[in-house]
Amino acid sequence: MRLKTSLLKESKHKELVSCVGWTTADELYSCSEDHQILKWNLLTSETSLIVKLPEEIYPTDLHWFPKTVGVKKQAQAEIFVLTSTDGKFHLTSKMGRIEKSVEAHKGAVLAGRWNYDGTALITAGEDGQIKIWSKSGMLRSTLASQGSPVYSVAWGPDSDRILYTSGRQLIIKPLQPSAKIIQWKAHDGVILKVDWNSVNDLILSGGEDCKYKVWDSFGHLLHCSLSHDYPVTSLSWAPDGEVFAVGSFNTLRLCDKTGWSYALEKPNTGSVFSLAWSADGTQLAGACGNGHVIFAHVVEQHWEWKNFVITLTKRRTMQVRNVLNDAVDLLEFRDRVIKASLAHGHLVVATSLQCYVYNSRNWNTPLIFDLKEGTVSLILQAEKHFLLVDGAGLYTFSYEGRLISSPKFPGMRADILNAQSVSLSNDTIAIRDKSDEKVILLFDALTGKALGDGKPLTHKEVLEIALDQCGPSTDRKIALIDKNRDLYLTTVRHLGREPKICKIGSMVHSMAWNDAANILCGIQDNQLTVWYYPSVVFTDKELLPKTLCIKDGSEFRRAPQVLNYIGTKVTLRQGDGSLVYSSVLPFPALLHEYSISARWEDALRLCCYAKDQSLWACLAGMAMANRELTTAEMAYAAIGELPRVQYINFLREQPSKESSLAHMLLFSGQVQEAEAAFLQAGLIYQAIQVNIDLYNWERALELAVKHKTHVDTVLAYREKFLQKFGRKETNKRFLQYSEGVEVDWEKIQAKIEMELSKERERAANTSVRSSVASRR
Repeated sequence: MRLKTSLLKESKHKELVSCVGWTTADELYSCSEDHQILKWNLLTSETSLIVKLPEEIYPTDLHWFPKTVGVKKQAQAEIFVLTSTDGKFHLTSKMGRIEKSVEAHKGAVLAGRWNYDGTALITAGEDGQIKIWSKSGMLRSTLASQGSPVYSVAWGPDSDRILYTSGRQLIIKPLQPSAKIIQWKAHDGVILKVDWNSVNDLILSGGEDCKYKVWDSFGHLLHCSLSHDYPVTSLSWAPDGEVFAVGSFNTLRLCDKTGWSYALEKPNTGSVFSLAWSADGTQLAGACGNGHVIFAHVVEQHWEWKNFVITLTKRRTMQVRNVLNDAVDLLEFRDRVIKASLAHGHLVVATSLQCYVYNSRNWNTPLIFDLKEGTVSLILQAEKHFLLVDGAGLYTFSYEGRLISSPKFPGMRADILNAQSVSLSNDTIAIRDKSDEKVILLFDALTGKALGDGKPLTHKEVLEIALDQCGPSTDRKIALIDKNRDLYLTTVRHLGREPKICKIGSMVHSMAWNDAANILCGIQDNQLTVWYYPSVVFTDKELLPKTLCIKDGSEFRRAPQVLNYIGTKVTLRQGDGSLVYSSVLPFPALLHEYSISARWEDALRLCCYAKDQSLWACLAGMAMANRELTTAEMAYAAIGELPRVQYINFLREQPSKESSLAHMLLFSGQVQEAEAAFLQAGLIYQAIQVNIDLYNWERALELAVKHKTHVDTVLAYREKFLQKFGRKETNKRFLQYSEGVEVDWEKIQAKIEMELSKERERAANTSVRSSVASRR
């Protein structure tokens, strides 16, 4: 990925250009110390004078009123704020008419920014004050006052916090008066520019120490650049938060969100005082010290899938290369390419007006349909359909171009969704709610309606979510990484029950599901960990450590990120931007395939051939989940789990199917479900005995009293338990019932034997009836 820059031979402005701002993806306004505001049309390459400002107005910053305000959406921005050195800010129309000038600061107004919904304007001044104004220019409050100039200011993602500079310090101040202020020393020189991205919640800063730095929203340093030759005078996040640009003297740099540099350009610009990205994130403009306005667009992006490598060679051209036979295809587009995604045998390309869907078997005839909104910010693909996210909403399309669904939820802000907060599978869409990061909203991909009773999934503050891609919809799982970097797994459809959320890893920094099997990989404490069968945690959680493959992290450098896991290849991006590939054995994916198609003999043969303990552990878990006891017994025996082999034999000895099923639920730790299964089958004593075995005395007594049977059995076992530990009864309920019930062990044993013989007799009768029915 690099920037392709363009500069005019002769500068249109006669003096230093101080600020630039985009109205649409192809139209830019620039302001200069020559008092001129120019309009640049990139489609016609024309430049026109909008207005010549009064001689006393020297502009310092320009920011267009946001296009999206609530539900209403303007085609383009109609008004902008212009700050100037005379201590005023000016609300200016698109035609250049100053609608209102407001005395704001003593000395120059150095920065002015609208918040994301356009309800407030913040200004920062040479006088060290930060003020918040209404949309119409009325003063609401003075947020801060300090002794040094505030050179730059930025709104937090939810417009509830302000980031500003104070000499060498950065300060995050919430708008709520009682909330805690975060302040830290960020640079060794005066900080000149900051930016805060609403999608990834990361902060950029650059200053006179000639460095740029990336921070999280708590002030923790994520990346520090090497020292440049000159101070960093400008920087700006791309709207989707994937890349950012940095400007300095005769320098323009494109960087990844983690900080490493994609490309470095050395144009003849003087200092770049301001940088602005177009709304679709494909074009960049810079205000230059020598009177030029520099334009740049992003090219040479790469996408890989199996044997295909696709490169964006020009704004409207892609090159497809098949590495197996070196065949090359060129894809031409009518408009500028904004976003693209390559997966599951399809390439999806969003341009400014249309969406193109290519099948990897035929690159000549794409399916094309028009887009309502030109700023597609995210494309996600599943095997059967894909999801487009733009400023207006989310849309699921089939690969034939048919709109399938468009999920909606209260307070939806589609413009801040990214690949970590949205996940797609063949039947489910999962979205992390930005307004409450403990909530995960689940939708049916085919209807767009909320799953089940509409109740969302809740957990601790979630950072990243990912849905598995294979298997039936009833068995769909979602993996979550929370704020503590713990990895959890839970089911998406839980039929009215509280979802069981199981922890399967800690210190996990990124993750990805395999595209063809429900195998999960992740960076865990700088090691690559592959969970061959993560669902085993619901069947036999003690098997989970035995189903892992852990690769030593010595081959990876600092902070690697998982990009994808396709086939047997995991692609990782290292902290310095280089790509690393790690291969995973093909056997676990084969084992998943055999399990889904119930080919248990083939699964056993595969494990015997591979001689891998982790495969045997996976097979044991899969067989138990599918109640295939013979295979499970052999797999457990192969990994030396003899107590479990004995338990499987105990399951076989159960007189009825109902009893066997209930004991299998107990094996998986599902006590309430096991109890319910016993009660539904009329096996009251067994339900009571389960609670006695688990020392759940109150529940055992409650069942005995409710069904008017085996009260003496519960009391007898309770008495025996207390005698063993030399304790006396203190529970009022047990004292109450022990007064009127006599404990006789012989009677109790006889009663238990009678219950069990009744169950055996009933099971035998059921077996006879089913055999007679089958003969008929």
